[in-house]
Amino acid sequence: MHERIWTAALVVIGDEILSGRTQDRNIAQLATWANAQGIRLAEVRVVPDRQDAIVEAVNALRARNDYCFTTGGIGPTHDDITVDAIAAALGVPVVIHPGARAALEAYYASKGGLTEARLRMARVPEGAELIVNRMSGAPGIRWGNIFILAGVPHIAAGMLDALTGTLEGGLPVVSRTIGCWVAESEIADLLGETERAQEGVSIGSYPFFREGRVGANFVVRATDAVVVDRCIAILAEGLEARGYEAVDGGI
Repeated sequence: MHERIWTAALVVIGDEILSGRTQDRNIAQLATWANAQGIRLAEVRVVPDRQDAIVEAVNALRARNDYCFTTGGIGPTHDDITVDAIAAALGVPVVIHPGARAALEAYYASKGGLTEARLRMARVPEGAELIVNRMSGAPGIRWGNIFILAGVPHIAAGMLDALTGTLEGGLPVVSRTIGCWVAESEIADLLGETERAQEGVSIGSYPFFREGRVGANFVVRATDAVVVDRCIAILAEGLEARGYEAVDGGI
């Protein structure tokens, strides 16, 4: 019987990401957080600040994954259209969430009050719940299996922290790395045989060229640490039998 694998997808929203003006940090952040919840980040799509692109991406990814996260486009300016786009994707109206309004009123009480622009951050697709944001007042949004997060990485991190332990998932993935000064093509058979012999294991091969010679790091991943350790031992033994030195932890 195969273990149930829970998956998530991420839609990164923003012209500034696609133009290169801003370097995305949320992909790695979400992948790490999700893994600790026993959820695999299965796919990522980067889309512009355009409603049709957001609608298409969110509807496609939420249908084939357990969870769909979005980052970006929930600020106070006119080009922050994520809420409108996701409401359109869901076929529901946009409403002011009373809890979000109260949180923003409290946050901005000593900062000039709740302006019309700031009130935009209280807008949600009808039927949504809020994700607590202790960093900047404006909450994240949950609607079914969709999680709408801020684009600013440290604010998104706070929202993920608020979600920790609240989503159903499986076992977190354990990984270990072994490195070797060898061309990966020389030991492709060893890698393939080892992976096939152990159910639920994946082995990633990451070649590099350094100090004038080729090498590779091999990352073994599974949900069972005992299985990971066994695979590392098999790889190390196989490498040494072929005359190569295995470096635990990678090179």
